[in-house]
Amino acid sequence: MFLNYVKDFSVKKILKNSLHNVKSSSLSTSIQTVGLLIDSSYFSEKEALIDELIANGIFESNIKVIVYKDKFKKNDVDTHPVFGTKDLNWKGDITDLQVNDFVNEKFDLLINYYDVEKAILMVVTHNSKAQFKVGFSSIDKRLNHLMINTNAENYKVFIHELFRYLKILNKL
Repeated sequence: MFLNYVKDFSVKKILKNSLHNVKSSSLSTSIQTVGLLIDSSYFSEKEALIDELIANGIFESNIKVIVYKDKFKKNDVDTHPVFGTKDLNWKGDITDLQVNDFVNEKFDLLINYYDVEKAILMVVTHNSKAQFKVGFSSIDKRLNHLMINTNAENYKVFIHELFRYLKILNKL
């Protein structure tokens, strides 16, 4: 338990030092592919969130989801790829192949659906090859291009605000 805390602190420090070199990118095309990074510790309505994205014009086949879990249970059946803190080493590198594939995929939009800073989630967001990143305003401002000020339980408000701003920015 204590070692996990120290590891989390160490990785956050490495990540925050690397955030000084972040270059902003802009999305010039409309959004077709969406990556969805969800922290299931505080949010359990994954399917409802995906349904909201589909209702706003994103095709289900263009949405790729990956889920972070704090604790794994033997009898849990997961419909989406799942990862945990064990998939992050002390240097801040991700060891899980599915997570690395997700990070290396070039999404038009990456939705970081977590509002509590956890080292592994921040590393996935930072290393992602997505062109446009959206997340909550409670997370480090340098990780996302657009921050929405709400909490994770209000997924309808989050999606409504997201698509409102995407229309304003001519991303749809």
